Amino acid sequence: MRPLRGGASPVMIGRESELRRLARLASSREPAVAIVAGEPGIGKTRLVQELLATVSADTVVLVGHAEPNSLSRPYEVLLDAIDGRPGVDEEKLAALADPARSPVERLHTGLAVLSDLIGDAPAVIVFEDLHWADSESAALFERIADQHGPRLLVGTYRPDEVTRRQPVAGLLARTERRHAVTHVRLQRLTPSQTAAMLAAATGAPAPLRAATALHHRTGGNPFFLEELLRALPGYGVEELVEQPLPWSLADVLRRQVEDLDPLSHRIVEAATVLGHRIPFDLLADVTGAGEDELITVLRDLVTRGVLVESGEDEFAFRHALVREAIGDQLLGRQRRRLHEAALEVLLRAGGSDPAMVAHHARGAGRYDDMVEAARRGTALYLSIGSAYQALQLAETGLDEVPDDADLLAGAARAAWLAGLLDDALRYGRRWRDLAANPTDRAASLYLLVRIAWESRETDEMRNLTRHIETLIAQLPPGADQARAMTAIAQSCYLRDEFDTALLWCDRALALADEFDLPSIRLHALLEKGSTYAERPQTAAEGREILSALVDDAEKAGEWVLAARALNMLVQGEPPASPAEHTETLERMRVDAERAGFESLAVASYYNGRARVATLAGDLRGAIAALETGRERDRGFLRRGRWNDFHGTFLAGLLLEAGELDRVEEVIADLAAVADLPPMTIPGLVFHLACRRGDRPRAEAALDEFLEALMSQPWRSGEQAHDLISAAIEGGLPVARLDEMAVKLLDHDVWDAYRTLVDAQLAEARGRHAEALAGYLSITEAGILGPATRATVRLGAARCLLAADRRAEAAAQVEAATPLLEKWSGWRVAQLAQVRALLGLAPVDAPPAVTGSAALTPREREVALLISEGLTNAELARRLYISPKTAAVHVSNILRKLGVSSRTEVGELVGGRR
Repeated sequence: MRPLRGGASPVMIGRESELRRLARLASSREPAVAIVAGEPGIGKTRLVQELLATVSADTVVLVGHAEPNSLSRPYEVLLDAIDGRPGVDEEKLAALADPARSPVERLHTGLAVLSDLIGDAPAVIVFEDLHWADSESAALFERIADQHGPRLLVGTYRPDEVTRRQPVAGLLARTERRHAVTHVRLQRLTPSQTAAMLAAATGAPAPLRAATALHHRTGGNPFFLEELLRALPGYGVEELVEQPLPWSLADVLRRQVEDLDPLSHRIVEAATVLGHRIPFDLLADVTGAGEDELITVLRDLVTRGVLVESGEDEFAFRHALVREAIGDQLLGRQRRRLHEAALEVLLRAGGSDPAMVAHHARGAGRYDDMVEAARRGTALYLSIGSAYQALQLAETGLDEVPDDADLLAGAARAAWLAGLLDDALRYGRRWRDLAANPTDRAASLYLLVRIAWESRETDEMRNLTRHIETLIAQLPPGADQARAMTAIAQSCYLRDEFDTALLWCDRALALADEFDLPSIRLHALLEKGSTYAERPQTAAEGREILSALVDDAEKAGEWVLAARALNMLVQGEPPASPAEHTETLERMRVDAERAGFESLAVASYYNGRARVATLAGDLRGAIAALETGRERDRGFLRRGRWNDFHGTFLAGLLLEAGELDRVEEVIADLAAVADLPPMTIPGLVFHLACRRGDRPRAEAALDEFLEALMSQPWRSGEQAHDLISAAIEGGLPVARLDEMAVKLLDHDVWDAYRTLVDAQLAEARGRHAEALAGYLSITEAGILGPATRATVRLGAARCLLAADRRAEAAAQVEAATPLLEKWSGWRVAQLAQVRALLGLAPVDAPPAVTGSAALTPREREVALLISEGLTNAELARRLYISPKTAAVHVSNILRKLGVSSRTEVGELVGGRR
């Protein structure tokens, strides 16, 4: 067996679910068949390699490969699998290769060879590249699939290379009919998986733009990406984007077209110049080919796997690197003439995609046409939510006219929407510096304020806001002044200066009403509604404002504004219906995608999904949502508040679930994040130390946390409850709990959380009546999630138990139990403790046997005699037991049957005789 091919990445990326499916089959110790399909380089062999690393030491592993032109070499795959393996019977091996023997005899010999090697042991047998396999190997695969025993049979193949004439075609059809086959189809890597692979290979997160460019360049094919990394060592990820293809990789790619006829060569070369999308009519006009002959050539190129039909009358290269490899062989003059021809066709047609016009104008050296198309295209792509494409077009124009204010404005906004904060900051500052008038300068400052907030640069926000304030007097009354006031309102809101934010909102709204400015009015209402929603006293009014403006914003095409309003609704006080909450979240995502607003469409969306799950009482679902969002982001190099955006929330939920080792891992990840709020790490470390019972570490972390908290202008009742709950479990003294409550709560936290914390502190002091009153007052508080409301009821139950009011305590426990049905961790542990104190069965205990089925044989005998009217004394004489023992039996029977009299026992038992 040859050594398995490896990859440049030390870990396999993007194949976790497929690996789990195959590993389950291998560990089941049952006969199973799996077929792994995918294009060349997609990772079939790497998946097999990772699978084999999971099998137990007693598993026999056999891996054989078919090779091109192996159809004439019988049993090629088996011979490869056993090559060099000790214990192979040489006589059987000779018989297998003997052409004088019948096909049936040789097939049975092959099966006997495998049987000798495997015996009764568990086995994994892999046939790689079945599309090249000879007919004998295909027949052997089919017969192995028919056998019993603890073995997994795996076949890999390339679907695009299978024709009806190949043995594998019939094999796949017959195997599917006769067996339960597990199909695994490997897809290309997503952009986030490409970033993760780059991060794993280089040891550092990948810049977003470089990862996106390399994903586009390689088409998400792991082999192509690995070849670039392997062939160009020493280059950074950003440098790899521009480096020419390694000769070895380019040669492999060009082999797909090396035997084309001259007409097909001319057409495929023209296709490389036309761009990522190749319209049929444009290709026909540029090449001068007739429709019939062009159809014939394109059909051949599609069959070869060079092109794919990507849309109606539109084609694309299956791999961008194939286009690159072919295009690199063209002379500069060839490319320029093709670009000129394409540009003339596009300009004659009118209304063409500005991106295509700019591409060909640049290639033809017609820079005025390129800049005009770039300006038009930047605005167009921003309007349809294609932020990344808008940025690329703006940068194309800026290469020629670097001081163009319109292109700078478009580039800054597009980069911000796409989450490229460094690029947004660079273009935004240059736009500001080159602004020709106060209006443009104020507009640039508006965007820079938002970028500074996302970058966690609060001082920069203040400076920019002061600049906007000084500009207001220079702006003409009306829209410009109102827009600047809205910018100041947003800055104040984002810096938690709520009173000042409301003053500026009202000033902007007054101008909007005076000058009839509907767009400004919507923006000002967004800031006002968001500010109101932050305070419990005005939250309902804020939600009403935000809900009302969403429809108007969507009608006006203000997708960013609508998405922000919906995000505030998702993050605020939950609606009564979980379905309504989910609908709001999905609507937010759709609007954010329409705007190309990456941070809301991805990061905030998964955060929102986790929040919806927690409010539905589904802790595992919330953790899964955050893990998905975090996985999508972790390979990218982020900055500001989007750097490991989900980490803190995830750590909090893992603390809830009691997965403390994982919390430690997330804290280590967060410690590497720059500009993290200073209280984040100490708060998590304190909570973790309390849950682990490490009081010295908890005390030290608490001091650091409370000191850092002084720089935070807002307080969170939810945070106060979580940390004080941890402190109580960690055994901190009451004086320390009081100190925490004073510093963690202020007048703006929700009343329900304040009441909950006060009740917890009262209970900790042993003032159970006071605590009980607090708990009972918030059992139905809507701002508290199901798990927290369960904790409220458990607190009430403990206080009721202290007063020996067991029936009422039991009622509180029964009300708490369904709220924690999908929860885990310390709250569920508290539930178990209180149930045990009440003598209730554990939540996960099997249903209790009740009625006559619960009676022991002796008790059934006694019950029958009771039904005959015997007294305890008569029972004792009849059964030769003491009257006291008879009385115990009667008492147990009454309790198990749930009755209070001997007559009822007779009715229940006597009637069943």
